[in-house]
Formats: sequence, structure tokens, C-alpha cells
Amino acid sequence: MFKNYLKSTFRNLWKHRVFSFINLTGLAVGMSACFLIYLYVTFELSYDAFNTKADRIYRVVCDIKTPTEVLKFSVPSFAMPKNIASDFPEIQSFARATGDNFLVRRGNIKFQEDNAFWGDSTLFDVFDFKMIKGNPKTALKEPFSVVFSETAAKKYFGSENPIGQTLQIFGDGQAATVTGIIKDIPENSTIKGDVIVSMSTLTRKLAPNIEEQWGNFGAATYLLLKPGTDPKKLEAKFPAFLEKRDGTGMKQSKMFYSLFLEPLRSVYLYSTRDGSKTGNIGNVYIFSIIAVFILLIACINFINLTTARSAERAKEVGIRKVVGAEKSNLALQFIGESVMLCLIAFLLSTGICALLLPSFNMLAGKTISHGIFQNISYILILFFGAIGIGLLAGIYPALVLSSFKPVVVLKGRFVTGTRGIILRKGLVVAQFTISIALIIGTIIVYTQMKYMRSQDLGFTKDQIMVIDSQGDQQKNALRQEIASIPTVKSTAMSSSVPGGGRPTAYSEIENTKGELQIANLELYFVDFDYINQFKIKMAAGRSFSRDFMTDTTQSMILNEAAVKMFGYASPEQAVGKRFKQWGREGKIIGVMKDFHFEALQETIKPLSMRIEPNGCNLISINVSAANLPSTIAAVESKWKTLIPNRPFSYFFMDEFFDKQYRGEERFGKLFLNFAVLAIFISCLGLLGLASYSTMQRTKEIGIRKVIGSSTSGIVNLLSKDFLKLVLISFFIAAPVSWYFMHRWLQDFAYRTNISWWVFIIAGVSALLIALLTISVQAIRAAVANPVKSLRTE
Repeated sequence: MFKNYLKSTFRNLWKHRVFSFINLTGLAVGMSACFLIYLYVTFELSYDAFNTKADRIYRVVCDIKTPTEVLKFSVPSFAMPKNIASDFPEIQSFARATGDNFLVRRGNIKFQEDNAFWGDSTLFDVFDFKMIKGNPKTALKEPFSVVFSETAAKKYFGSENPIGQTLQIFGDGQAATVTGIIKDIPENSTIKGDVIVSMSTLTRKLAPNIEEQWGNFGAATYLLLKPGTDPKKLEAKFPAFLEKRDGTGMKQSKMFYSLFLEPLRSVYLYSTRDGSKTGNIGNVYIFSIIAVFILLIACINFINLTTARSAERAKEVGIRKVVGAEKSNLALQFIGESVMLCLIAFLLSTGICALLLPSFNMLAGKTISHGIFQNISYILILFFGAIGIGLLAGIYPALVLSSFKPVVVLKGRFVTGTRGIILRKGLVVAQFTISIALIIGTIIVYTQMKYMRSQDLGFTKDQIMVIDSQGDQQKNALRQEIASIPTVKSTAMSSSVPGGGRPTAYSEIENTKGELQIANLELYFVDFDYINQFKIKMAAGRSFSRDFMTDTTQSMILNEAAVKMFGYASPEQAVGKRFKQWGREGKIIGVMKDFHFEALQETIKPLSMRIEPNGCNLISINVSAANLPSTIAAVESKWKTLIPNRPFSYFFMDEFFDKQYRGEERFGKLFLNFAVLAIFISCLGLLGLASYSTMQRTKEIGIRKVIGSSTSGIVNLLSKDFLKLVLISFFIAAPVSWYFMHRWLQDFAYRTNISWWVFIIAGVSALLIALLTISVQAIRAAVANPVKSLRTE
């Protein structure tokens, strides 16, 4: 019996190959999109899951309450971890990690390692970073010890055994010893790096008092709790701990700390702490919903086309019932056909996914390996998913087809029921509601991206080339040499540039009451030329000037956001007020207009600027647009002459600043691609229904042609019902998509408004796409010879 059903299935698929092709294409494309999104979502949710003790690892984060604000830090102070570990027996171990960059040299081999960090000796107790060579217990115990990833080790040592070898990492010529090699840290790890330098180098040699400083924040700290420890109960003990350890210090500084624990598995997707959020759980939810919608559209296609062709298969059902077939057997056959079609689509989609995975990785900014297809668990999930889709999509058509009464069918009285027509129309409306909503969403995403790129940032980022001197002693000489290049318009030096990192400084600023008010201000160290170089405008007072030598030691400039925080009604009122910051005292000489030194997702924070030559390692170069390659070559030549031991690298400010929007760009591109797929699958279904509707009305079309109907009239006749459904879809999709996209925009501090023209473009686009799809079949029917049409019945 099964063999007969199988033969019948393939015979039916081949007989109606056009509809089978439409169904197969829709299902294969839908499954491919769904499977790719599934891989993306699974990858995002898998962050840090490779750590076997992940359920007991928590990151310590800190809130700092000052008289003016509450700052949310992703790191505690250097003094906190060891004291926490010693005071609470619930803690099994702890490990710190803080990112840095190093110039690593071994003979003539040298690389600037930006993907590096300081790590505690307990790092390998807490995290499952697999040690290939060396002892994980002692590898990072001693100062000037370094552990390389497998990839990094090959760069410097090739096939040699690196253990015990020395190389230069620190600028003073101090050698570091290689004590371990680890497997490359997985891509789905919160902590990443190719070079790990022992934390003891920092705490025992370079900054020996740093672990006694409660106000020095800098290293991410992870606690490994003992089995059975309740993190909430432990967290509740932290206020008493802080009061005991640093209560006096907090009262004196008027900065009060609060500590919290974040589960390791939540850090990547859920944490909103400063500088730590690299994933977006909202995007995971959005793409999961899109995957369901695309699959739903493909299933709707199958249901629509199968039930639409019910009249064709009615006689087959009638004959089978007359010769003894049970309703359950017929239902099983039709479900089997559906599952078989889905399994064929599954095989096609697996191949499509394998081919498209590199492009998808590039689009999503991920490194999902092809090895995923060698993982039997993933393949089984996709396989059973395909069977599930087949059952879901096939059960309703199977019940409809198997319920036909043989007496009615074999007498030729069978007509398609109105309920079936209403259902098909409802499903078409559902398809295009989803598609139009995705079109609207795509337009809004790209409108927001355009808005962010076109906003006045308050500074210039065009034609500015930046190089990092890494604090080399020749940085000032290099700057002078670069300034002598004819195509260089101007130069400036600073500790930071917009879009980059910067410290937050404990500051005291005179407020409207004449009191020194405590606050933490973002801090840029700059030179005399920085403000002019970036064309930052002054709101009051003056900029730094070489005419006032006290500017190097006793002057500060604030932005408008800082002035408002201290209660001043206008920038002019803040000029001349006192300040204290990191050992410096003096007066505020000017107030600069607010400029966006972070992406437009963030509000402009209070910012201070001071002259500090020793802290300025970045050289900003305003270059002429003409003959840019020769200018870069000239800068590189100066670099190699003065700083030959460091590799030359540079970036341009416009590209560097726009990197902050890379996540939104990827989101927009993925959204666009999946919206196009949804529309494509919807149009396939519409094409199938239009083809079937035209075929059923062949004789009617012929008669209309004979009595004088025009081609346009027949096209209109065949199109209007479908276009009405698209129009209904638009009126449903518009308010729903507005609601969800309005919520999405709330994540941006500076955002565009959702304009009426977005909905008009989406609606007109959907109508035109639907009309084009239907017209292909409608025009073919309208221009057909009516004589042939009238012979069809």
C-alpha cells in the first residue's frame, strides 16, 4: 500500500509540475531562510555556553551614585575582587580580564596585537579555555608571563615549541616569557583575545598599588560561585561589605558604590552596562519572528494551492472511496504527499544553506562554521522540522480532500465551497500583511540609518587620517615631520577621537551655589590645535591658546551637557568657574557646543577637555583629497624613519566613526533580504492562485472575448479580486508595523519620525508587485484565442 501511495504521490507531483514547482520553490526558499535564521539565533544564544561552569559564573558590575547622577559601570574597582573573594566563602574563585593592545616583537617579526588582554592566573579555573601546551594552574601566575592562542603562536614561532621562549612586549625592553598555548578562544565567547598577559605583571610590577585603590575602575571581574550558592542572597550582602571595606572613603569622595551580579550567559545579549553590550536580544526576537513568518507564508502557499486544486482531485477521491478506501487512508496519503514534498524541499534547502552560509556570515557579521552541517543534532532538528512543516501544512488540505462525498463527486455536481474560497482569501491577506509589514520595517530601518549618517555631528570627520603613536617617545617629532608634508593641511594630538574610547574622570566643578560639586566627566586630553582641527564650535569663552601658557596646567573646557548638569542656565555663566580633576586645579576657560563623540544611539554625555601632552598618543592629520595615496605613503615613510620598531597603521575618521553603526547596518541588510524573500514567496503563491483561477475561468474568458471584451477589461477582471486582498493587507499591516517600528526606534537617543510616505511607498510597492505577478497570467489568458478557450470544456 505504501508503495502505491508513493507512486501516486510522485505521479501527482509530475502531472501538476507547475504547481509542484511553485510549492517546492516556496517551501525550499522558506525553509532555507528559516534554517539560516535558526543558525543565527542559535549562535547568538550560545554565547559562553562552552564553559562547563557557566551556570555558576557571574560578572561583578558596579553602580556609582554621585550628587549629580548614577553611573553604571561594567567593571568594579581593582580593590574589590580580592576583598570580595576573601570575605565571602560562597566564592570558589575569581578571574579578571581587561582588554589592551601590545606591540609584540620577536627578532624581525613584529605585530601590533590589538586583540589582547590582561588575565589572572585563575582564568583557566573559571573559564574553559583549553590549554594545549603549558600548565593552566601556573601559566599566568608570575609577572611577565604570556599565553598565546594557537593562531598567534604560529605567527611568531611557526612550528617551533614556544614554551619558555621570550619576546618583547613592553616598551622598556622587558622580555616576556611564553608559558602557555591555548586553543583559539571560540567566537561565541564574551572574553576574546589572542595574547593574554599575566595580571600580576600589572598588579605587582607596573602598578603595584593598584589593588588598594577603591576608586580605580578597569578590569572585568568574574566570580565562580560554589555549587548551591544563591547569587541573590550573596548580592544582598554586598552593601554591608562595601560599608565595612570603604565606607569612610565613599563618604569622603561622595561617591557611593553598589555591586550587582550578572549571569555570564546574560552578559552578551542582555547587559546594558557601559561598553559591554555587544549583542542584541531584540534582534534575536525580531529575526525569530521573521523566520516564523517566512515559514508561515510558505505553508500558506501550500495550503492555498492544494485546496484550490481540490476540484481536480475530487474524482480521484470519489473513485478511491467507491473501491473501499477509508477517509483515514486518504488523509494519510495526502499528508504523506505533503511530507514528501517538504522532505524534497528540505534536501534542497540544506544545499542552499551550505552554499549561502559564507554570504550569510558576511551579511550577519558572524563566523558560523560549515561544520554545523556535520553536526548530526542540527541535521536531525532540521529534518524533523521539515516533517513538522509537512504535517502542519498538509493536515488541513488532507482533511478537506478526504471528506468529499463520492456520490456527489462522481455525478459531476461537485463545486468548490465558499468556505474554502474565504479561507484562501484570508490566507492571502495574511501573507501580504506579513510582507507589507516587512517592507514598512525595512524602509524605516534604512530611513533611520540615513538620518544618523546625515545628522550634523558637531564636528568634521572628513579627510582626517588618524595614526596611533602608542606613546612612543618620538611622537612629537613624528607630528612635526608629518606637518611638513605639502598635502597635509593641519595636525593635532589627543588621547581620544569621536567614536573611540576615553576615560571617565572624578571631577569637582564649581556650581551655581559656589560649591565644588562632584561628578564623573568624560575626559579628552588634547593639544592646542585639536578643537580647530575638528571644527568644534565654542558656545562661550575661548578655546585653548598658546598665548596663555597656564592653559597647559590650569585650564579646562566643558561641553554644554556638562554645564547644564551643574545647573548653569547659559554657557557664559560657567566660564571662570573653578575645577579639580585628577590632581589638577584651575578654571574653566570656555564651553564648547555639544558634539556627538558617540553614536546617535546615545545621548551626548558631559565632557571635559584638558591640555595634557603626555596623554596625547593619537595624531589626527587633515589631508588634502588630491593624490591621497601619495600622502599616505609619505606619512608611512616618516613613521618608518622615526618609529621603525612599530608596524604602521592608520584609519580615517569617517569610516572609524561609522563603524559604530555596523550592527544597525547588518540588521538593516538582513531585514531587507528576508523581506524580499517573504515577498518572493508570497508572489509565488499569488502566481499559483492566479494561474489556477484563470484556468478555471477559461471558458468564461473565451465567451467574454467573443462578445467584445477588451484585453484590459479581462486583465482587470482577473486582477481586481486579488488586488482587493492586497489592499486589505495594507490596512492591517500599516498600524501593526507602525507600533512595532516605533518601539524599535526608542532604542535610539536621536531618531527619525515615521512619515506618512513610508506607508504609501510600501502599499504602492506591494500593489505593483502583486499586479505584476497576476498580470503575467492574466495577460496570457486575455490574449489567448477564444476558439481554443471554448473547446476546453
